[in-house]
Amino acid sequence: MTSACDIRVRGVVQGVGFRPFVFRLAHANTLAGWVGNDGDGVEIHIEGTAPALDVFVRSLAARSPAAASIEAIEVQDVEPTGLKDFTIRDSRLRARPSVGISPDLPVCVACLEELFEPGNRRYHYPYINCTNCGPRYSVILSLPYDRANTTMRDWPLDAFCGAQYIDPADRRFHAQPVACPDCGPHYFLRTADEIVSGDDASISGTVDLLKAGAIVAVKGLGGYHLACDARNATAVKSLRDRKFRKEKPFALMVGTLEIARALVELSAETESLMASSARPIVLASAKVPLAGVSPGNDDLGVMLPYTPLHHLLFAGGAPEVLVLTSANRSSEPIAYQDQPAEERLAGIADAFLIGERPIARRVDDSIARAGAFGPVILRRGRGYAPSAVTTIPIANPILATGADLKNAVTLVVNGQALVSQHIGDLDQYDAFQAFRETIDDLTSMYQVRPEELIVAYDAHPEYLSSTHALSMSGARSYPIQHHRAHVASVLAERAAWDQRVLGVSFDGTGYGDDGSIWGGEFFVGSILEGFARVGHLRQAALAGGDGAARHPVQAAAGFLRQLDGLPDLEAEPFHFPERYRESLQLVRKDVRIFPTTSVGRLFDAAAALLGFTREVTFEGQAAMWVEHLARSAGFAEPYEFPFDDGELDFRPLLQALAVDRRTGRDPGECARAFQRGIATGLFDAITVLCQTYATDIAVLSGGVFQNELLLHDLKSLLAGSRVDIWTNRSVPPNDGGISLGQAALATFDYLKHHA
Repeated sequence: MTSACDIRVRGVVQGVGFRPFVFRLAHANTLAGWVGNDGDGVEIHIEGTAPALDVFVRSLAARSPAAASIEAIEVQDVEPTGLKDFTIRDSRLRARPSVGISPDLPVCVACLEELFEPGNRRYHYPYINCTNCGPRYSVILSLPYDRANTTMRDWPLDAFCGAQYIDPADRRFHAQPVACPDCGPHYFLRTADEIVSGDDASISGTVDLLKAGAIVAVKGLGGYHLACDARNATAVKSLRDRKFRKEKPFALMVGTLEIARALVELSAETESLMASSARPIVLASAKVPLAGVSPGNDDLGVMLPYTPLHHLLFAGGAPEVLVLTSANRSSEPIAYQDQPAEERLAGIADAFLIGERPIARRVDDSIARAGAFGPVILRRGRGYAPSAVTTIPIANPILATGADLKNAVTLVVNGQALVSQHIGDLDQYDAFQAFRETIDDLTSMYQVRPEELIVAYDAHPEYLSSTHALSMSGARSYPIQHHRAHVASVLAERAAWDQRVLGVSFDGTGYGDDGSIWGGEFFVGSILEGFARVGHLRQAALAGGDGAARHPVQAAAGFLRQLDGLPDLEAEPFHFPERYRESLQLVRKDVRIFPTTSVGRLFDAAAALLGFTREVTFEGQAAMWVEHLARSAGFAEPYEFPFDDGELDFRPLLQALAVDRRTGRDPGECARAFQRGIATGLFDAITVLCQTYATDIAVLSGGVFQNELLLHDLKSLLAGSRVDIWTNRSVPPNDGGISLGQAALATFDYLKHHA
């Protein structure tokens, strides 16, 4: 007896070979019907015997393509219509899309074998791909995901590719970006003197330039990279000078895991992360020095090749360790369009390796590490974005605009929380333009009109992200306090809406309820009920506001003003510059002073006492320097950092540090005692507050929790404790994850009043 059912599959199921998989699965079970893409995912009509239908439905989730991410399978029994075969239907868009968009995928093993197989039609073709790999988010122009809606639409398939595209037995069956040398795009090399055409010739010319110490702008999946030989100190220095990137570490690409193992300490977890489908830049401890690559930092950021072009460069003899950094000047967003890239990178790059396929949107490489409490994403980009990270229980579309540093936005459509790629720091004009473009891109992709949106934004009245949110006409808007959003982002990842927790948010800057600068906060509550502030770092005076984030001695002035018996900090071994005395005068006169509870600024004060007395050249540098200095020492007894009556008191911590430095204790040992003191004080606070408020879950979020040494120390202190630690896992703990928390809190604020 023939049965039938209609099936709806939701999630990341377009651009990952799902329709061909369904086609083959139906034929294997002798079923008739059809499969097609629409705005909500994949729809299937299937007819056959009841046992065969049962096997088919169970196999949809159990055997789906590796790159697919199924969120729901909905099955409804219907009457059979007498179909005799199974087909793939043309895509259709009946309503607003809600389907997840696949991130870009690394080139697969099967394509790599063809890439290096002499005689294969796609031998050495840098745009080789199939349904299992290749560009997705970086080429999609609109939904549903079909070739006509991608940047490959200007390259019609030839007979060879067209035959593979319609062959159900071929792995390029309905592979939208499929191409070959006869019908697809190519690469060419542009130097000051000539243009070298042809894939092999342009790649060979690029290899020669890299080996000779040149800097080459290479067009990749989500934008241009600046590449040079990482072992050529002159080339690296030249790249720093031309890019105006004084000390911020450069990312590296190596051809194989074996080379990575020679460069950095790789645990099994780190290797797994590095080789995952996201292929992020992974931070790990360096084994060997590379001059100029990561100044003052014990970590290197290393990634594996993820495009056919990368593999061709290494196979062609490129240096085995390449600097591969975003192509931009310092603080600008990554260049991704050809002509603007050539204009913006003139004077930086000696040559340009240019691919003809357009990039639909800029997507930076992701950055991750294998952390003390599991893998953590530090920058969410290629390989992760824009996949949904959770399902929020609301039908209305929500836009959360994030913060001004490390900005990323979140769009919620039919409950799916889609977190964008990393955008950047919005005080840079081009980054702010990229922020606006990303909002327009996502809302137009999902056909959301501005007047429909619920908009969540940071409560800071002067953030550009907030003023833009308020300028969106017709939108209902919700200001969300910065640190509550950090805590909520962790809970939102787990869809733990009513879970009552102790939330800890440590970072550099955030606008507090009282108008002061928060950054060392303890909360109790849930997303559903809200978060009450129950503790914080002892308040200090911050001289000059935001300028203190750039000058550790300026940040230190307000903290050290509260200590008694300090030595002369302008004398040896401290050598504080004149800026400290000027900042101290502001504090004493209460002029241009802002009260703060920022743990980030506390780290800056410690950095100044330890010897970092100059201006930082990138955000968070001084705190990173303290962590890496501490790693150079063995175990040290922690400085006292007491928690009493809801307040962490920094005075004993900094007093002990200043005394030890004055008496000649090794700076590394002092830094280690400071780091251990922070962890011990935090452990005491968590223990007391969890007992007081009857919860055994502590949530940690905020930029300070990028400090791996702090997390490892805290984990060791918590061994045997009943307290369970939750940290971010799908979005960054820094401000790159804050928009997710904003969206979650705005949802329940809205629902309370519109139930």
